[in-house]
Amino acid sequence: MNTAAPSAPTLRERAADGAYALGWAALKHLPEPVARGLFNQIADFAWRRRGKGVRQLERNLSRVHPGADEQRLRELSRAGMRSYLRYWMESFRLPTWSGARISESVELKGLENITGPLEAGRGVVAALPHMANWDLAGAWITTVGYPFTTVAERLKPESLFDRFVAYREGLGMEVLPLTGGGASVIGTLARRLRAGRMVCLVGDRDLSDAGIAVDFFGEPTKVPAGPAALCLRTGAALLPVTLWYDGPVMRVEIHPELPVPEEGDQRSRTLAMTQALADVWADGIREHSEDWHMLQKFWLSDLGRRHDA
Repeated sequence: MNTAAPSAPTLRERAADGAYALGWAALKHLPEPVARGLFNQIADFAWRRRGKGVRQLERNLSRVHPGADEQRLRELSRAGMRSYLRYWMESFRLPTWSGARISESVELKGLENITGPLEAGRGVVAALPHMANWDLAGAWITTVGYPFTTVAERLKPESLFDRFVAYREGLGMEVLPLTGGGASVIGTLARRLRAGRMVCLVGDRDLSDAGIAVDFFGEPTKVPAGPAALCLRTGAALLPVTLWYDGPVMRVEIHPELPVPEEGDQRSRTLAMTQALADVWADGIREHSEDWHMLQKFWLSDLGRRHDA
């Protein structure tokens, strides 16, 4: 575990932190139509510029919809950028939302797949891709009485990371840093699960370069093995989650628990469960691909040799 002290922030990092701070302060209290219109304009501007992130989004979408022509991919990427900026607009404003506002903004299917294991004293791992607004989903879960633990990627500068942690903790989440926390993240998550609690992990990006290879839309990529490995280690239930926007509300589906393979060693069972998880995500992304916020390289063929092993 990396416990080195964070380096001093650069001028660019300080500027980024200042921009986020300004966004949080200025956008919390704008009228809803004004905020939504502003972020749609930002999304459309970025889409028209067709920078690196938009071009990569379109390459990713071409895997999801292999028969789509250029016009269709451009339509999807525009909707994708609007969805992505909606996530940020909601995130800036979410700390000011009441419990009633959070409740009316989410329609969830499959809550019994969470409550069943928890009421039986088992832990639950809810694993989701970068779809729609996972922070809003987490806020909704906490408002109905199910606190959980999650993991956050460490951002630069440190003050920006601290701001995100405070924001998510303010919504009722326990947040563990992915690196530099001075304690074993996996060990802490395992303890929470053995105590019959819930862990939520956004798990479609391999941030550690130690992920497990799966087939995703017919191409190999790597995703974290953590969700499946934690469930095998602790006996917790592994629940895939998909999310998408539907007009003014966000829909969340908690899918049924994935079965644990009866045969095979730890690695082969972890692989089988991770592939099953990826398959559920793929179905949700195919149906609501404009809400999959994947503007980074994702497939091994794009990532290069360092991920091929």
